[in-house]
Amino acid sequence: MAGLCVGLALALPAWAGAQREEALSANVASAMHRSVSDANAPRLVFDDPATGQLWLAEMSRRLARQVPDRWMRERLLTAIQYEAARAGLDPQLVLGLVQVESGFRKYAISSVGARGLMQVMPFWVRSIGAADHNLFELTTNLRYGCTILRHYLDSENGNLFMALGRYNGSRGRREYPDSVIAAWKTRWQWTPPPPVATAMAR
Repeated sequence: MAGLCVGLALALPAWAGAQREEALSANVASAMHRSVSDANAPRLVFDDPATGQLWLAEMSRRLARQVPDRWMRERLLTAIQYEAARAGLDPQLVLGLVQVESGFRKYAISSVGARGLMQVMPFWVRSIGAADHNLFELTTNLRYGCTILRHYLDSENGNLFMALGRYNGSRGRREYPDSVIAAWKTRWQWTPPPPVATAMAR
């Protein structure tokens, strides 16, 4: 049954366009290589652990339809939050991007060969990774995707619209950036609750 599920997932198309292979400077390639090769175990990265648990519970509730298994759902969310934080990205933005790119399907493949949750093109493994990096592995895919989006944001001087277009291979067109931003803002945006006072002011 597991093999059948994997086969069906591989057969499902993904939304992704085509990230463009580009020449990278030695410094940029080296920095991206270090980022994707950092295989630390994901963990929630919050200043306040209680806030992290609130975030995980709320995001888990929202993701339950796509990922019914609670353990798998929390593992995925922890990895997204960790890799987004490492790359200086909003994890809710990354959730929106994963929703649009793959519908949270780990084994999704696009018509142009982009792979996994964040629909990473295989040429990135050759240009910044290592031969044993598997883009269908959950944390590896998220690490690549967040590293690549960070690179595009830096290249576009922080312009999210243009960076998302480059991520999808549709730079300058509205459809993809608008879809990701809409998913981010309407489904995944989250504001932590204000801290509860522990003592009455005197």
